[in-house]
Amino acid sequence: MKQRYDSLKMQKIWILAVVVLLFQVSCTRDDGPAEPQNQYLVESSVITELSKEQVSQRLAGFGPLVAGFVRNGVKVYRITYKTKNTDGTDITASGALILPITTQPAAMVSVQHGTISTDAEAPSNFTANSEATTAGTLFGALGYIIAYPDYIGYGASKDLPHPYEHRASLASASLDMLRAAKEFLSNQDEVDWDERLYIAGYSEGGFATLSLQKKIEEEASTEFNLRASSCGAGSYDKTSFMKYLLNNPTLGISGYNRLYLWVALTYNRIYGLNRPASAFFREPYASQIQQQAENASIPVSFNSIFTESFIKGINEGTDKAFLDAVADNNVYDWKPRTPTRLYHGTKDRLVFFFNSQNAYDAMQKRGATNVVLFPIDNGDHDTSLADYLLGTLTFFTTNQ
Repeated sequence: MKQRYDSLKMQKIWILAVVVLLFQVSCTRDDGPAEPQNQYLVESSVITELSKEQVSQRLAGFGPLVAGFVRNGVKVYRITYKTKNTDGTDITASGALILPITTQPAAMVSVQHGTISTDAEAPSNFTANSEATTAGTLFGALGYIIAYPDYIGYGASKDLPHPYEHRASLASASLDMLRAAKEFLSNQDEVDWDERLYIAGYSEGGFATLSLQKKIEEEASTEFNLRASSCGAGSYDKTSFMKYLLNNPTLGISGYNRLYLWVALTYNRIYGLNRPASAFFREPYASQIQQQAENASIPVSFNSIFTESFIKGINEGTDKAFLDAVADNNVYDWKPRTPTRLYHGTKDRLVFFFNSQNAYDAMQKRGATNVVLFPIDNGDHDTSLADYLLGTLTFFTTNQ
């Protein structure tokens, strides 16, 4: 009798064990593929949606020829994403993502914006007459998906200083924007991205684009199908540019000098030099720059505001710390694998033409066969932009 009781007891224990096991399995069972977790994308929200007719009206100021190229309307999103600041800390950045309203498969263009001076001009704010609302809308209306990073210092990261002309952070913020855009596009059905990627930018955007291209080719070539890169009027040879500014007369335009100052002060901060303005500039400019930073109004030739000791340290190579900081931002001497065009006005008096010439020569010397330099005869920094945009569009459409 006891043996039968023990047998029944064991059966109950086994049944209970099986029930518990089945319960645990049912609670943990995967009923389907898990939703992918975004590593970069934080949030997205719609900014605006424009019909084909509304886009044509917005672009009418560029002439009937431009408006005639409009193929579709666009839907504009603001996305925020994870990236890192110049000191390696985690931050949230932002950008605009412009989707063409079309049923056709679409390629993506990452546009790195040129120099801006206010947060209102950031692509994710999509304010009237900003670069993003004109160039971004135009390329989107031609059937491209447009990724438009704000960079660090604008949009979601506007409380941080913008690392002006800093190669590494411009590249990483732009690449992480692309990664976030990729995650966004994989979880929507409004547009079919065919996974082709093109990159473009002018001025600071040209420098950012070549920096992004180098980073993609060296670190993320398996993540993206990069088909072509178009860079306009960028400051690629920072070392030669800095030495030229120190040793040659310039136009003495305050707006130009502000940008040159911004670069020097950015490197002084990011690379931990933390020198006072008097270490670089003579009076009365040193006091003015110490108080107003890059906003100082200095309408004289830029080479005339430096101290003799600083100029000597650069020319003789003894100021190694500053020279190393500048050299870390060179992006001209490497061998691109992607078809690349360098556009530059031959009479550019803000970002001198030798930046593109030096890049082309260095790349050719390294054996690059797919880099082409397009000098824009007698073009200055502003007037060359139209030729750059037209050339870029043609370039992308012929590199399918």
